[in-house]
Parts: sequence; C-alpha cells; structure tokens
Amino acid sequence: MEKTSAQFYTESASAWEAMLSACTEAKNTIEMEQYIFENDSIGGRFIEIFKQKQKAGVRVRLIYDTVGSYYFYKSPTVKELRRLGVQIRFFNIISPWRIHNIFSWYFRDHRKILVVDGKVGFTGGVGIREDMKYWRDTNVKVEGHVVEEMQNAFNEMWVLTAEKNIWQRIKRARLYQKKINFVTNTPYLRRKFLYRRVIEAIRFSKEYVFITTPYFIPNQKLIKVLRKAIRRGVDVRIIVPKTLDLSIVSRASHSFFYELLLHGVRIFQYNGNFIHTKTAVIDDKWSTVGSFNFDNLSFTYNHEANIISTEYGFINELKNHFENDLMKCQEVKIEEWIKRPIAWKIREFIIMPFRRFI
Repeated sequence: MEKTSAQFYTESASAWEAMLSACTEAKNTIEMEQYIFENDSIGGRFIEIFKQKQKAGVRVRLIYDTVGSYYFYKSPTVKELRRLGVQIRFFNIISPWRIHNIFSWYFRDHRKILVVDGKVGFTGGVGIREDMKYWRDTNVKVEGHVVEEMQNAFNEMWVLTAEKNIWQRIKRARLYQKKINFVTNTPYLRRKFLYRRVIEAIRFSKEYVFITTPYFIPNQKLIKVLRKAIRRGVDVRIIVPKTLDLSIVSRASHSFFYELLLHGVRIFQYNGNFIHTKTAVIDDKWSTVGSFNFDNLSFTYNHEANIISTEYGFINELKNHFENDLMKCQEVKIEEWIKRPIAWKIREFIIMPFRRFI
C-alpha cells in the first residue's frame, strides 16, 4: 500500500501559501470545499488562480456553505467565475432574511477540503478569510491513498449539494476503513462515523487524552467517557481559547467547566492569537485533525470530516503541537473558577437548557 506523507501547518497564513502553491501547479483538477470563503485579499488570490487554471483547461469545482460563505455567495464574482466555466455549488441555500437567524446555523457543510489533481490533499481547521491570517490553526497537506478518500468525500458532497431527496443523501454517506483514513460525519441516522470513532478512542484510552478545540460544548456521552477515563487514571487535558468570538458559545462552554474540573479533567485557556485548531491525540496510538469541533453542532448537525491516523509520525507531530501550545496556556483551577463573578454564573445557568443546540 502506498504510504501517506503529511506536512503540517500551524497558522492559517502558512497553510494558505501551501494551498495556493498546490493550486498554481494543478494540471488537471482543483476541487475545494469550504465552510468559510471570502472574496477579500486572500480569497481574491485563490479566485485569480481558479480563473487562470480554468482558462488553461484545468477543471475547477468549488463547494461553499451558504452561511459560512454568505457574502461570497451574494457577490458578482460567482457569476463571473461561472461564465469562465468554473463550477460552483453552494450547500443548503437559505433565504436572505434567515441569514442572521440562529436556526440557519444548523445542517451546514463545515468541512475543509482541497484536492489537487487527485494527488495532493489539504484538510484541517483553516478557512479562507483575511482576519484569520494569524490564527493558531492546524492544517495538513497529505499525499498517498488518503487523498483518494478525500476525493471520494468531495464527490459525494458534490452530488449531495444538488440532491433534493433526503434518502439519497443518507445512502451516499460512507465510512473508510484504512489505517490512516478520512472519516466523515453527517446529520443523518447512523452516519455519525467520526463522532463514534472519537468516543471509541477515548473509551479505550489508557494513558492520556489531549484535545484542542475552539468550541467545547460536550454532550453527556462525551462527559461520561471522559469521567471514566479519569477514573482509569488517564491524563485528560483540553485546550480552549481564552476568549471566544461568540458570547453565547462562551457561556455554554464555561457552564461545563466546574463539573469537568471537579472530576479531574484539566482545562487550559490559550493566551496567544485565537486558537482554531481541532485535534485530538490519545496514548501515542491515535490522532485526528480536521473540521470537527467538540460541540453539538459538529456532533449532531453539521457535515464534518477529519483525518484519523494511527501512524507514529502523524501522532507525534500533533502531540508536539499540543505540548507547545500548553506553554502559551493558563490552566483553569477549580479554586479560582468557583470565585468568578456571580453575573457570569447566572448567565451560564440561563444558557444551560439550550446547550444541546449550540
């Protein structure tokens, strides 16, 4: 079997440059699937390459989520690209009056995929928007058999964006079974493959569980497996941002801290630039990186996709990232957490009935 190679990027800007370089070298196909794509300074660079490559005979296919890429969806650039032959589809199109409605957050395509010539693939947490430039994020460039799995996942979503029959959508979801593989998660029944793999990996952990996620709103099953891991003597550590861009999400996340700290989970708040990384490393035996957050939107409502790897080099790289990030973190201590202002506690209490929807 062809060995998969991996190169990691720990900041959006460096990931963008690698992605742009790969697109520039494309000979046959460029396929991009993104939750966030803006026609700003960085998005404009991708757009110019898409135009040039389409004119040169390269097939360019793009999938963007309507909510995450709403301003691009409404821009005249879309029509211009289509006139040139670039194929663009938007996932789960919504009415303009609903764009600021909370319910439009649900059933989104949150995946981040770029495949060039069917040989080079990129995935991780990186979106395409200028203000993300210096975010601490993780993307990975891969070559090898896993790129074929990424290509298949893209092709399935390409069909799904045009499919109106929900049963056809369900039928097209698939699970890959290789050692290093690309695993999808969907809102459909019995298709939450990635979520189940994450829960299973934690359930069988013996030494440590290291999680980094910008949005941490665990459900009861995740809390249960983390608590059981603690009772087995597993070192459970979670890195989250010091501050979040959405206050409602911040309150929902903080409302879980006391329970988790009480049972021995160690929580660290990252003090550097906003951390958008979505990774997990377990026991030097299992690792994952991709679009999947540890929150209910990713667990239940969104389309997500991650690479899962049991290869030592891949695992060790992500573990090193985690340990380096810890150096920029402040640990949340339960003694200090219970002293936070009463107003914070009230806001967290109010949000508790709604956490399963965030």
